[in-house]
Amino acid sequence: MASLLSSARLYGILDTGYVDSTTVAWEKTCEAMLCAGVDILQLRAKGSTRDERRKLLHRILPFFAGNNTPLVINDDLLLACEEPDLGLHIGQDDTPPEEARERLGPDRILGLSTHSPTQAAAAITRAELLDYFAVGPVFATPTKPTYEPVGLELVKHVASLPPSLPWFSIGGIKLTNVTKVLDAGAPAVVVVSEILQAEDPVKTIRSYQKLFRN
Repeated sequence: MASLLSSARLYGILDTGYVDSTTVAWEKTCEAMLCAGVDILQLRAKGSTRDERRKLLHRILPFFAGNNTPLVINDDLLLACEEPDLGLHIGQDDTPPEEARERLGPDRILGLSTHSPTQAAAAITRAELLDYFAVGPVFATPTKPTYEPVGLELVKHVASLPPSLPWFSIGGIKLTNVTKVLDAGAPAVVVVSEILQAEDPVKTIRSYQKLFRN
């Protein structure tokens, strides 16, 4: 799993804020993202109940059978513990990493959001607990409307450390600005709305992959 994260470049999020989870669009979008080759996929369903998230999870789990792409659940430790191999992503105000790791065990993916130099430094010191961390939001994003963008300066700062963990830049990243993020030192990115709102998610994902190859 560590090698998968270290080589990951594109982290996709299947988010109910952008995908109609009451229709087959939920399954089709997930299948398209996996087919196009996102390196990690997260299920995010803010404002839903655990039972609703469980149902959403079970609708896409068949696509991961025989697939090496890690599946991560956003901020639901109990649900993560219900399914083998399911990872967990937490925020600064969610379950503490120490508790999450204890409950998950040593072999599950655990990621953490960071929004400042102090938080990023704290994530790096928790390398024995975390498998990756995210830095952002780099740009303004409707996905996190209440968060102030951290800008490219934080990306440059984290890249200069350098981290001992895999890390991803997140927030408002699109094909029109991703080169700036990579030039600032980010080794990998999380893309949400541009993929989920695309007429052809596969084409969009492959456009990112072409950038990474270059």
